[in-house]
Amino acid sequence: MDQETRSQQAIKEQGVLPLFYHAEPAACLRIVQALYAGGMRVVEFTNRGPAALANFRALAAAVPGQFPGLLLGAGTITTAEEAEAFIEAGADFLVSPVFDTGVCDKAYLHKRLWLPGCMTPTEVHQARQAGCRMVKLFPGQVLGPAFIEAIRPLFADMDYVVTGGVAPTADSMGAWWRAGACAMGLGSQLISSQAADNPAALTAACQQVLGIIQSLKNA
Repeated sequence: MDQETRSQQAIKEQGVLPLFYHAEPAACLRIVQALYAGGMRVVEFTNRGPAALANFRALAAAVPGQFPGLLLGAGTITTAEEAEAFIEAGADFLVSPVFDTGVCDKAYLHKRLWLPGCMTPTEVHQARQAGCRMVKLFPGQVLGPAFIEAIRPLFADMDYVVTGGVAPTADSMGAWWRAGACAMGLGSQLISSQAADNPAALTAACQQVLGIIQSLKNA
């Protein structure tokens, strides 16, 4: 199985994509430890601060020894230069808030899954024409689950990961799931700014979220 397919299938299987940024490398490691202990095997670290690349490198270096089987993606990638840097740092996949041709080209050259951010049917079409089969619908709180229901007949072969407007509850996640989302991005609603100081609570929250996903799949 190639890297792109492996990442896409892993995101779909997990059904949720936890995403976070923290400026302190030790805190980043504690958060990933808590996520991993809670059953998460796909994680997005966002490029949202000056320490992002250095901290990502540290996390990627820890994966083989501490987190076997974990796929670590880089989020908020908006330029070809950022894409290149994070791929060289070990990113298994890339996530963007926008569609950028430079990021698209880098992901293609390095055979990495890329989730471009889309908000309109035109953007989903553009991503599909560029070869993407999974996109990030963002911001979810603006689009709402009905948006997926409306566009699915037009792009039946696309997978949708929604970010923004998703709460780690059965009602919220269930609405998106039934509308057609294959996975949901969860940031601060799951990983609070104090998560590194209370890893046991984060681990328990992850287990609860994954339980909700399993219940939705079994329904």
